[in-house]
Amino acid sequence: MYWRYALIWAKPADRGEPGAQRGCIRLDGGQCFAPKWPGQHRPGRREHHVGVYKEILFEVDDPVATITLNRPSSLNAWTDLMGAEVRQAVAQAERDPRVVGIVLTGAGRGFCAGADMSRLSAVSDGDYSAGPALPDDLASGPGDPSFGDDLHAGTHTYLLSVPKPVIAAINGPVAGMAVPIVLACDLRFMAADAVLLTAFAQRGLIAEWGISWLLPRLVGPAAALDLLFSSRKVTGTEAAALGLVNAALPGDEVLAHARQYVRDLAATSSPASMAVMKRQVYQQVHAGLLAAEREARGLMLESFGRPDFREGVRSFVERRPPRFERLP
Repeated sequence: MYWRYALIWAKPADRGEPGAQRGCIRLDGGQCFAPKWPGQHRPGRREHHVGVYKEILFEVDDPVATITLNRPSSLNAWTDLMGAEVRQAVAQAERDPRVVGIVLTGAGRGFCAGADMSRLSAVSDGDYSAGPALPDDLASGPGDPSFGDDLHAGTHTYLLSVPKPVIAAINGPVAGMAVPIVLACDLRFMAADAVLLTAFAQRGLIAEWGISWLLPRLVGPAAALDLLFSSRKVTGTEAAALGLVNAALPGDEVLAHARQYVRDLAATSSPASMAVMKRQVYQQVHAGLLAAEREARGLMLESFGRPDFREGVRSFVERRPPRFERLP
C-alpha cells in the first residue's frame, strides 16, 4: 500500500514552477564526526554555492546552508520528488565543511501546505501505486547511523540524526505532513502571523510521521491532543507561547534571523560539541536520568582531549572569540 502522504489544504500542483531544472550529485555514504584540522578549511571563507534541483532551491553561503521548498504556486505542497531532493541537499550540506547549520524554509507566501493534493486525491480513490519513479541520481544517505535507528531510519525524522543544527524558518502556513517535518528540526522560528494546523483528523487520518511522539514532547499530551483533535489554526505567536516554536517574528525577518543564528553559532560554538550534544539530547529522551549522567561523564572525559576544549579555554582566558574548526 502506498501511504506516504498526509493530508492538507493545498490545490493540485502546477508542474511549470520556477526552478524546474534538474542537476543532482551522487553522494557517498561516508560519515565522520571528527573536525578537520588547520589547513583543511578556513572558517569564515565566503564561498557561495548554489545547487540546482527541480522542486527545491539549495545554496551554501558559509556557514549557512539554505534549503528552500520551491513550489510556491501550490504553497510548496510536498511530493516524493521534493522529499528526495531535500534528503540529498541535507546530505550534501552535512558533508560540506563550510556548513555549520542548515536552514529549511519555503518560497513565496507559504512554508509547506502538506502533501500534494493531486496525489492525495488519487490515494482517496484507491490508487496506492508508488507514482513516478525517482531519478537514481537522487539516492542519498543523510544523517549519522550511530544516532540509532529511532533517530536515523525515519522517512522525515532522519533530520534528528544530522549532526549539524537544522532550523525551520517557517515563513508562512505549515500544515498536514509538513508539521512533523518542522518538528523534526532542532529549532523553529515562525512568522508571528503564519498559521500551523495538523489537519489529519479533518481528513479521517491519524497522527502521521511521528507527530504523536514529537508533539507531546514539545507541548505536553493535553496540548498535543488539542492540536490533533481540533486541527485548529495556531498562529506563530501562540506557537511560541506553547513552546512549539522557539520564537515568533515579523514575517520578513524569519529567514534572516535563522541564518544569523547559524552565523552566531559558527562564531562562538564548537561544531564538534554541538554534534555530540544533539545526539545526547535526542538519544537520552529515551533513556533514564542515571544512564544520561553516566554517558555524559564519559563524553566529558573525551571532550577534554579534543582541540576544541583547549581552544575554548584559551579563548576565554585570552578574552577573544574562539576559533573552532568546522566539521567535515
